[in-house]
Amino acid sequence: MTIKNVTASDIEKIFALYKIASNYQREKKTVIVWPDFDREMVINEIAENRQFKLLVNNEVVCIWAITFSDEQIWEDSNTDSAIYIHRIAVNPNFRGNNYIATITNWAKEYALKKEIQFIRLDTLGENKNLITHYKNAGFHFLGLFNLKNTSNLPDHYKLAPVCLFEMDLYKN
Repeated sequence: MTIKNVTASDIEKIFALYKIASNYQREKKTVIVWPDFDREMVINEIAENRQFKLLVNNEVVCIWAITFSDEQIWEDSNTDSAIYIHRIAVNPNFRGNNYIATITNWAKEYALKKEIQFIRLDTLGENKNLITHYKNAGFHFLGLFNLKNTSNLPDHYKLAPVCLFEMDLYKN
């Protein structure tokens, strides 16, 4: 297994995985289905080296993005030293292999090198299976919250409360 930054040549693969994830969410009848994400947003993430891919035998297993600020979702807690993980999308040929553990271990190393205290992520709606999945990966479930301002967030953030998860690297 190898983790690398996504490159511009991966953009079609990224959007294919997003589409597969959205279709899977529809199929599973989850509360929230991912919308079509803004291409410019993803291009900027790639240019800023904030999009990553996990490879097995040179095949993309999953992708995710990070940011170092997430004010609209984390509101007052945004001032903490944190890395925020977004849009984990798994290649369907590799589902069920608990790649969240791999991503979490990568994020721990990444954060500790940069002296970042928290690893955070969110999901929308009360998806009990996903809540359990993230808790099993070592994240503390902080609860469901209604966001005060969703104006600059993707549209699906307007549809349901957000579940917040964090891992405090200085306590673990």
